[in-house]
Amino acid sequence: MFAWSSVCGAAPAVMGVVNVTPDSFSDGGRFLDADRAVEHGLALAASGAAVLDVGGESTRPGAEPVDADEELRRVLPVVRRLAEEAGVPVSIDTSKASVAQAALDVGAAIVNDVAGGSDPEMFGVIAAHDAGLVVMHMRGEPRTMQAAPHYDDVVTEVGAFLVARLAGARTAGIDSGALVADPGL
Repeated sequence: MFAWSSVCGAAPAVMGVVNVTPDSFSDGGRFLDADRAVEHGLALAASGAAVLDVGGESTRPGAEPVDADEELRRVLPVVRRLAEEAGVPVSIDTSKASVAQAALDVGAAIVNDVAGGSDPEMFGVIAAHDAGLVVMHMRGEPRTMQAAPHYDDVVTEVGAFLVARLAGARTAGIDSGALVADPGL
């Protein structure tokens, strides 16, 4: 069973990001090739990253969605190799339960869900694998999240969203020690 305490204990931990996308806001698609992505992930782990987060669909504002087949084509070889070689837990950054399932099957230990469990199958997949979960708040989807988002009280509304999603994760059978909330700032 995954537990965040095994990753960071009482100290902060660094999550290294391995974007396997052509349109990443942080690396501009430099790691779309699986071999380069693995090389990058291994370098991040060697530099002290405690977790490697592999994503195959850009979450930058305005990004177009990617279907599950394309996302799987991008991430599975990278997740598999990093899980075998990196020596640190691997996270799959996805909002699709089918992608999470496949990545967990090849060695991922964590799901970083930027859509906060919007796929109704997501929490069940994670619970069945005893995996970790990062549940994030996002208004809309990457393509629309910057289109006039409105909050009457952003702290209260984001907090309530995260509390509700974490409760849903626990109800689905995910252990409290495997959960992390990300306000999605």
